[in-house]
Amino acid sequence: MQNFPGVGVSPGRVIGTIRQMPKPISEPPAGEQLATDTTAEEATAALKAAAQAVHDELKERAAHAIGDGKAVLEATALMAKDTMLIKGAAKLVARGVSAERAIWESGSSVSEMLHNLGGYMAERATDVLDVRARIVAALRGVPAPGIPASNTPFVLVAEDLAPADTATLDPNKVLALVTAGGGPQSHTAIIARSLGLPAVVAAVGVDELPDGTEVYVDGAAGSITAEPDETLRATAEAWAATASLLAEFTGTGTTADGHEVPLLANVGGGKDAEAAAKLGAQGVGLFRTEFCFLERDTEPSVEEQAAAYKSVFDAFPGKKVVLRTLDAGADKPLPFLTDSTEPNPALGVRGYRTDFTTPGVLDRQLEAIALAEQQSEADVWVMAPMISTAEEASRFASMCADAGIKTPGVMVEVPSAALTAEAILREVSFASLGTNDLTQYAMAADRQLGPLANLNTPWQPAVLRLVGLTVEGSRAEGHNKPVGVCGEAAADPALAVVLTGLGVSTLSMTARSLAAVAAVLKTVTLSEAQELAKLALSAPSAAEARAWVRGKLPVLEELGL
Repeated sequence: MQNFPGVGVSPGRVIGTIRQMPKPISEPPAGEQLATDTTAEEATAALKAAAQAVHDELKERAAHAIGDGKAVLEATALMAKDTMLIKGAAKLVARGVSAERAIWESGSSVSEMLHNLGGYMAERATDVLDVRARIVAALRGVPAPGIPASNTPFVLVAEDLAPADTATLDPNKVLALVTAGGGPQSHTAIIARSLGLPAVVAAVGVDELPDGTEVYVDGAAGSITAEPDETLRATAEAWAATASLLAEFTGTGTTADGHEVPLLANVGGGKDAEAAAKLGAQGVGLFRTEFCFLERDTEPSVEEQAAAYKSVFDAFPGKKVVLRTLDAGADKPLPFLTDSTEPNPALGVRGYRTDFTTPGVLDRQLEAIALAEQQSEADVWVMAPMISTAEEASRFASMCADAGIKTPGVMVEVPSAALTAEAILREVSFASLGTNDLTQYAMAADRQLGPLANLNTPWQPAVLRLVGLTVEGSRAEGHNKPVGVCGEAAADPALAVVLTGLGVSTLSMTARSLAAVAAVLKTVTLSEAQELAKLALSAPSAAEARAWVRGKLPVLEELGL
């Protein structure tokens, strides 16, 4: 048996034969010129038509996707019409370069520029290269890169997956997802969690295995074994037998002694919300409203926004729905709002800060939220992303009050917000911890990079201390304002126990994780969760924090989590 250690990002134990992602589209030869019977105008027209076709095909996929997949596809489709990409290629065509070579070189230039910007923008570099390959395929009249076709279920293996590919994975055909690259917060990881697929990333060398190789995948342990023995076969069979226990979540999230921890869902729109409600979510802890703005060159009207928000509210009448106001910037640039030339977008004008440079957009969004709330029965809470100071929190609360919104809050993603939580929570009604960004900023580690996966985990004791400080700040002066978690940390059942022990009041996650988190929470009392939180905080490293806590939770092994 050959073992490939990686980073587990979505639990499950399965055995299956692998199918490797097709090799990339080959690079057009350097110096390739226009055919003698083709004019520059004709080649440019063909180039633009190919780009439009790629855009339309990705948009069509997006129309049939939901949640994270839909957002990823829409963002990638937008890249296919990127002005810099197409103009750069057109200039090369005008100099006599073939359309295929021109888009290839232009894609390289744009990708390199984004990579050098660092942070979130570096992650968009992969999107550009994906789009470039698709446009070349369209120009050549050959199939674009994509998930291999198969009549039987398989384990999908790749060096890494493009966003457009991960967004269209069919969980009825793909048993598990394994990549040699990527990080725990990459597109691949997030989509795998949302689909409930066992997944391992950063498993170096696995992309060299031949098609048809039988493998055992453990998405919790982060391991892949080629040609598994009978022991591993029995383990996979045992997991399949217990997986039914995690099939659905019904009722209320509680600890063994009855302490309630409402389990909410992260959603991106109405279809997402309907799916989450069917899976038993007790409400919405994160409504990513920026998904309503993607693929737009102009700001949606107040009425358009209100209709989109109401579609989510209507899925949860009488229940809490927490909206995050527009989190534009960094990896979600919007032509009418953000500056794509920022030297360091992850630390730039994003989230709430866009109101500094483009005032009015946030006011109109709050107006739309208030209008939608008036037409629905949901309990609407509204929070701003990237709040760093009490002054910003106070100003946002005033903006909400002016719009008629009764429950304003903040996202705690910046370490300064956690460190000054007491002052910030004097100004607003609640806080929600975005552990993805909080971890990235606390550890100074880009969350998309595979080599930094060990740094970029919310199990880091430093990150857990920031969570604890936020809760302590919420309890100062006896006001005891609610603090939730809506980052990916909430979807880890072991970490959910720790977060509960730290005093977090609600947990919000991809809806498919609800049942697993509920099942594990039910096995510990609140005092036991508090002891496990102390244990994690005392650990010298993230790896030891995770191992120590998991060692005290035997149910994780029983359920294959």
